[in-house]
Amino acid sequence: MRIAIGSDHRGFDVKLDVARRLQSLGHEVADVGTSDTESVDYPDYAVAVGTMVSQGQAERGILICGTGIGMSIAANKVRGVRAVVCHDRASAELSRRHNDANVLCLAADSFDEPQIDSMMETWLSTEFDEGRHLRRVEKIEQIEQRSGAE
Repeated sequence: MRIAIGSDHRGFDVKLDVARRLQSLGHEVADVGTSDTESVDYPDYAVAVGTMVSQGQAERGILICGTGIGMSIAANKVRGVRAVVCHDRASAELSRRHNDANVLCLAADSFDEPQIDSMMETWLSTEFDEGRHLRRVEKIEQIEQRSGAE
């Protein structure tokens, strides 16, 4: 799977670990930045990853900042993105099963490497259940169309 990955300065070190883990699992990683720990604006990276996912240049995306919240808010402004902040394996699994989330946002300040690996691997390996959940995702897409989100 091709995965776009990005972070701000607070998520930079975790992003490097996540990218290595993704590659060890056989995924292709497209790193959009940032490239160091100098202060940057997280929306720039959220939009870059979101755009790659929405345009089909990556199948999924992973964003990392201090809390994951800012990245999620910004990425969800990109049409076709369903970005989620996950805090455990259950939320990672259900975000895929029920919401077909295509961008995972992680909190660099809240979790250690094994916790992040567990959430990420669960999120990547979980399929969308469709069924009644498809109807709900389609309703989200209709809202997006009406609101004029880019």
